[in-house]
Amino acid sequence: MVKLSVVVPFYNVQQYASDTLRSLRANADPDYEFVLVDDASTDRTPVILEQALDSLPGARLVRHEKNGGLATARNTGIDAARGEYLTFLDGDDWYGPGYLPKLLASIEALDTDFVRVDHVQCTGSVRNIIRVPHGRRGVALKARDAILPADRSTSVDYPYAWAGIYHRRLVDRGLLHFPHGLRTAEDRPWIWRLHREADSFAVAAGLMGIFYRRGVATSLTQIGDVRQLDFIRSFDQVIAETAKDRDADLFLPKAVRTYCAIIAHHLNNIERFEPAVARRLKSMSATALRQLPQDVLTEALDSMDLERSSKLRRLRRRPSRAEDPNAAPVPHQPSTAPAANRPPAEAKDDLDARDNEGEVA
Repeated sequence: MVKLSVVVPFYNVQQYASDTLRSLRANADPDYEFVLVDDASTDRTPVILEQALDSLPGARLVRHEKNGGLATARNTGIDAARGEYLTFLDGDDWYGPGYLPKLLASIEALDTDFVRVDHVQCTGSVRNIIRVPHGRRGVALKARDAILPADRSTSVDYPYAWAGIYHRRLVDRGLLHFPHGLRTAEDRPWIWRLHREADSFAVAAGLMGIFYRRGVATSLTQIGDVRQLDFIRSFDQVIAETAKDRDADLFLPKAVRTYCAIIAHHLNNIERFEPAVARRLKSMSATALRQLPQDVLTEALDSMDLERSSKLRRLRRRPSRAEDPNAAPVPHQPSTAPAANRPPAEAKDDLDARDNEGEVA
């Protein structure tokens, strides 16, 4: 069996793909494979990937005939992967030289289901170290123990799939695949499920080497279109699945508070949305708030700062879609709805770690 599979989705990243592939070559090993997934790119990305097959040891190229989005592309890579361990990289990010051997050594030494790592956020020439919001490092822990407390950032608020490494047994247990159809925030239900249902995890100590490119012109953060609203479907799924957990009474306050913080974050940045999308954001968020367990929601709002809690309370009192003349006509689909005819997804989530750290506290 291959020791390590690296799943790398690409979609219209011709400007960055060569740097990404160069970083993979700097980490190549006979026991590694690189599963390159071309998510139906329409620029020169497919040509760059095809050329890389001859120079990147262990490279395999899988092509989508239709764009399916980041979650679907990752799932394609997971299905094709043969490694005992799996990790991810986005097609516009990169690894430092020698990073993968250290990452693999960390999970083998700790013998856990998965290991989380810090990363370097890159905005132009500016570099910031973003750390996993968990204090204990270098020791094996119960995955469920890293969800709480509700009023502080924890490991479930650090959702980045590429910031970690995962044992194949998570694939076998159905825990590593991503929700189909989510065009953003696909990591959120995924990281919550990992921490609820996996047995063990750890945070690597002193391991740095993954570089996340922020501010890419094609990312949803820059575009502000309707695809960003999938964060509502994403957190609806988090709430629905957490409500069925044996410790729902403990975990729901955390999930609800985080949901509220993310809604508030988007409302505070509503000017980046197109006007019609901004109206849908308000309407869908109001509906989402009213569908939450109201006692848990009230407790969450009571514990938040006055500015955010006041804004969310006003939103909760907003007229329903049928009563609101400004509401968007397209109904909000539940998280279990099929993802037919969805538009292309981007390779970046709508929030970064800095947003998360302050937003849930």
